[in-house]
Amino acid sequence: MGLLGRVDRFSQEVRRMRSVCRLAFHVHDLAQARRFYGGVLGCRESGSSEAAIDYEFFGHEISLCLGSVGGGLPTKAATHSLPVPRLSISMDLPRWRTLAQRLMAAGLQFQVPPHCHHAGHADEQWTMFFSDPSGNALEIKGLAALGNGRD
Repeated sequence: MGLLGRVDRFSQEVRRMRSVCRLAFHVHDLAQARRFYGGVLGCRESGSSEAAIDYEFFGHEISLCLGSVGGGLPTKAATHSLPVPRLSISMDLPRWRTLAQRLMAAGLQFQVPPHCHHAGHADEQWTMFFSDPSGNALEIKGLAALGNGRD
């Protein structure tokens, strides 16, 4: 395969890929984290040790490390006060809706419940904010654009 063929193949692979985030953060209790991330959120465990658990997190990677969880300061965004730091990811809207239903059915307490911003506009997005059992803040966004090639 010539250089142009390799460049074209690479370009096609990049277009299919979404950016992958790998984040490591502390949790108070690995068993509790395993129940939450594996059970409640439905993430697949990809490795573990006595001090950490790794998960595939909706196309990204997280490493939950046993240790002290530090608190951040909230920031004001639109009508809600949001925690900083937080892990924030985006997914296509059908997947987001399925996850939101799963979390509501599990009785998860949301800091900001599932809702839509900018309905009917090009930048329409759905979002929800919640914390894991150790207090780590998570934001999950649902974007219609991820599923229709507009991104």
